[in-house]
Amino acid sequence: MSYVLAIPESVGAAATDLARIGSMLRAANAVAAASTSTVLSAAGDEVSAAIAALFSGYGQEYQALSAQAWAYHERFAAALTGAGAAYAAAEAANANPLEALSQGVLNVINAPTNALLGRPLIGNGADGAAGTGQNGGPGGLLFGNGGNGGSGVAGGGTGGRGGDAGLFGDGGRGGTGGTGATGTQGVDNVTRNGGVGGVGGRGGAGGAGGLLWGNGGAGGTGGTGGWGGYGAGAPNAAVAGGTGGTGGAGGMGGIGGPNLSLFGHDGAAGQMGDGGRGGNGGSGSIIGGTGGLGGDGGTGANGGRGGDGGSVSVQTSGMNDSSSYGGNGGNGGTGLAGAGGAGGNGGSAYISAGGGTGVAVGGQGGHGGAGTTVGGAGGDGGPGSIMGYTYGPGGGSGYAIGGAGGTGGTGPTGGHGGDGAYALNWGSGSATGGHGGTGGTGSPGKGGSGGEGGDARATTLAQASAGLGGAPGTGGGGSFGVSGTASQL
Repeated sequence: MSYVLAIPESVGAAATDLARIGSMLRAANAVAAASTSTVLSAAGDEVSAAIAALFSGYGQEYQALSAQAWAYHERFAAALTGAGAAYAAAEAANANPLEALSQGVLNVINAPTNALLGRPLIGNGADGAAGTGQNGGPGGLLFGNGGNGGSGVAGGGTGGRGGDAGLFGDGGRGGTGGTGATGTQGVDNVTRNGGVGGVGGRGGAGGAGGLLWGNGGAGGTGGTGGWGGYGAGAPNAAVAGGTGGTGGAGGMGGIGGPNLSLFGHDGAAGQMGDGGRGGNGGSGSIIGGTGGLGGDGGTGANGGRGGDGGSVSVQTSGMNDSSSYGGNGGNGGTGLAGAGGAGGNGGSAYISAGGGTGVAVGGQGGHGGAGTTVGGAGGDGGPGSIMGYTYGPGGGSGYAIGGAGGTGGTGPTGGHGGDGAYALNWGSGSATGGHGGTGGTGSPGKGGSGGEGGDARATTLAQASAGLGGAPGTGGGGSFGVSGTASQL
């Protein structure tokens, strides 16, 4: 016979995460709605107008399908939440009768002190509710630990304070600070850059230990910094995509609770929260230009990851002389008590045309952040590609270059260098793979390894040059990255 175990808390946490993912996807979809459902014509001719109308139709169909997907997502999340509540009710109904009896006895014993002082005589204090910043309840006047503080409200709320113990018991742990607010999204040419993510909430203070025996409660961990806002897409080739916002710093940890007796110790201070992720750069226009820079990751116990650079894509059946440059990835944040943040990846550059002189250059990967345990890995470069409708001249005479990988961050162990990106050229121009990033500096024997070089592919009318592998970081112990390969289409 098979048995299935269900943990109500895990089911509830999964439902919360699912709802949060849905909210993030909905926000990103809303930002992209205007630029994808109403595509401007690249020129005044009938062909350009028809192509713009075609892509606008695709965007509108996508928005309609997305609305159906959101409705299904909300029903599924609601069903998952209901399932968690049903499992919790079933567990409560099947609780051990002896537990109910012992709890009834304690309720009788604790009734007078609860009525007069608002705390039990014997027993642990109640934990604060998650996501509210509620303080933990005090422990029993005679025996009992203080309750743990609830985690802070999303948007940078402070974690709840741990409850105090009575005569015998440990103080409650402070609640974790709330996650910092997400930075504002870039929306137009005036406010196209993403906003800085909010600082994570401070961890709650630990509760006091018992008067005769017990330890102070540990301070709560600071909240994770908020994500940086995404940059807006470029309205034309003369303007770059918006820069992603910097990730918010991690919140400060809460102070440890005091020890009031001769037989205990003060609670440990809470650790700083992790840095937030940098926002992605905005895309370049549909007629070429430059993608936005990715935002840098926030500072924290572990540094936040850098945002990815914006990509640029040009597609036309005619001649194209506009160039595409992928945005560089943001740098990883500094890890003050852990790993440095990884660098963001460079944005891709893509051209598909019937000819012309436009070039496609992928963005460079962001550098890894410094860390106290290990440096962050460098971001990977963005690919550069030129395609065409006929072999050789059909793709144009412009060159394609893959973005280089970012340098690994410094630390006791250096971060790995990012990989260089591939380059592909269907036209008569050259293709050059991106070089691998250099490994990060480390202590003796622990330098970071270099990233791999990017491959290059080109027609027989052009030259293909592979990217070189990155060098290892200072300190020794790391290896050179493998170089890419060059081949003909």
